[in-house]
Amino acid sequence: MISVYLWIMLIIFLIAMVYLSYIAAKKTTTIEDFAISGANLGPYVLGLSFAATFFSAATFMGYPGYSYAWGYSNLWMFLGQFGGGALGIIAVGKVVRELNKSQKSLSLPDWLGDYYNSDFLRIGTGIIMLFNIFYIAAQFTAGAQIFSKMLGFSYIGGLVFIALIVVGYVFAGGSYADVYTDAVQAIIMAITGVIVFVSGIVIFGNGSITKAFTNITENLASQDINLIKVINPESGNYYGVYVIAAIFIIQFAFSSQPQLFNKVLSLKNPKDLRKMIITYMVTAVLCLVVLFGGLYARAALPSIELADLALLEYVTWGMPAILAAIVGVVILAASLSTTDGIFVVISTVFANDIYRKVLVKRGIIRADEEKSNRVALKISRWTVIIVGIIAFLIVLNPPQFMADLMWIGIAGVSSGTMGPLLYAVFTRKKASPRAAELSMVIGLFSYLIIYFGGFERSLMASGAWATLIGIIVMWGMAFILKRPASDG
Repeated sequence: MISVYLWIMLIIFLIAMVYLSYIAAKKTTTIEDFAISGANLGPYVLGLSFAATFFSAATFMGYPGYSYAWGYSNLWMFLGQFGGGALGIIAVGKVVRELNKSQKSLSLPDWLGDYYNSDFLRIGTGIIMLFNIFYIAAQFTAGAQIFSKMLGFSYIGGLVFIALIVVGYVFAGGSYADVYTDAVQAIIMAITGVIVFVSGIVIFGNGSITKAFTNITENLASQDINLIKVINPESGNYYGVYVIAAIFIIQFAFSSQPQLFNKVLSLKNPKDLRKMIITYMVTAVLCLVVLFGGLYARAALPSIELADLALLEYVTWGMPAILAAIVGVVILAASLSTTDGIFVVISTVFANDIYRKVLVKRGIIRADEEKSNRVALKISRWTVIIVGIIAFLIVLNPPQFMADLMWIGIAGVSSGTMGPLLYAVFTRKKASPRAAELSMVIGLFSYLIIYFGGFERSLMASGAWATLIGIIVMWGMAFILKRPASDG
């Protein structure tokens, strides 16, 4: 019965997405439209879109999977995503949008390249964006698991289906498709988060929140005492106070990820940023309570083999078929809402940041403005297909934790970009391009050494320490190296 409801809702959802993509495609005539919706969108739709992109399928599958595996310690993720993420956009968003009124940049690499007048930084950070193919791959595997678990597809069949859906509508509509569909997806994600949270209170406490969590706590403690600890020494992310501190650092950095950064650049009126942030924060709380679904699943079904399936198993076990189907569609929506934004960002890197801003501008490729814009739009769309194929190949075999795969991308991007970005935001001074370039290179290689060298087992902590190294290098080199003459 769940599969019948899910098919009906999925068809309705896809029809809505196709319609919105059609509207978006009609509005997408230039690379500016494809990348940042012509910087012409309002605060409420962008606040919803920001939340939908921030809270991917990892929030609805990967993070409940962490809750299932590690218990109450995963609630640090709730605090980190809400607090660190909100603080990051508050600290960075306003300045970035104000400066972009004159820069008119289309992406994070473009913004950094323009600000520091460095094509090396532009291309380097553009290449770093390719780390986010792992992020896309994580969303693909989430969608594939939905089709496999709830609709009877093979895993590979589900993977093909979800990849075709995402690639198709981003190919057509770019950022307009991304933002409009995300706004719809954010609303249903928030509603679903509340449904999942309330379901546990009903099932485990007969409507009493105190009784529900008393029963859940006793159940978890009987399985493993570490499941009710604030710091779980057996977890992959919460095994020490310093690692938890790192989570807040990397979540702060996460709010400036390129797929989120371009939402700020899309805002029509910079004065509306406050409204955008408030919209995001309200939506964030409603989405994040879904993390409790992993705790409910551990209490009810302690023998699930793959933790990422915890929420799906729980809703199938404990909810009416129609509600379980709604959760399935929402996880697909969460997967799409983040994946499309990352596709747009990576496509913009090749089409605008490298082709237009370097190859055409420097005369390496000769093209007038009309031709360069036409070619850039084609590059951006075909890049979507190539990136989609690579992401598909990465997850032919599903990972143990999809959220870990996602954090490979986030940590890589943050370690190489946050130093130059935060220096620009907090000092408003244009340091030597060499300082920004060194921060990018040293930050990135620090991440690769710390994590893949085995110095830190948490991907989030590895990214946080490397991000701090990049920031320190940026400030130090900015002090040592001479600033551009134009900066005084």
